[in-house]
Amino acid sequence: MSELEIDASREERIEMEVVVDAYDEEERRLGWYYYLDNKIKFPFNAIWISEERPIDSEDEVEIEGEEVEVIGMASEEECQDDMYVEIVYQEEGTEDTFAVPLYDVVPMEVDDDTLEAIEDWYYWVERGYEW
Repeated sequence: MSELEIDASREERIEMEVVVDAYDEEERRLGWYYYLDNKIKFPFNAIWISEERPIDSEDEVEIEGEEVEVIGMASEEECQDDMYVEIVYQEEGTEDTFAVPLYDVVPMEVDDDTLEAIEDWYYWVERGYEW
């Protein structure tokens, strides 16, 4: 298990809002999918990264990566193994839309509900929890 300290209020929120009444992997996955889809306000700008990074948003750490627009959750089918979001990536005058793991995006200037939901997912991943 992770060395990340247990956050009692986050644990309770996840238990009562995300995986409540979830008795198997599929129900936990769907609980996460709909929690994130309903709580995150799309679109928002983010930094798309792929290397390891500190998860604690209170740390002042400069995140390196590409600025992208996150436009929504990927389809349920794409979120079988992880939670994915659709991003719009622009490079050299071309624009591409594709799915990346939510864990690989760091939101920029989002509302409190969006930030809380994303940080809940980061916490779940960092704690090593599984479906």
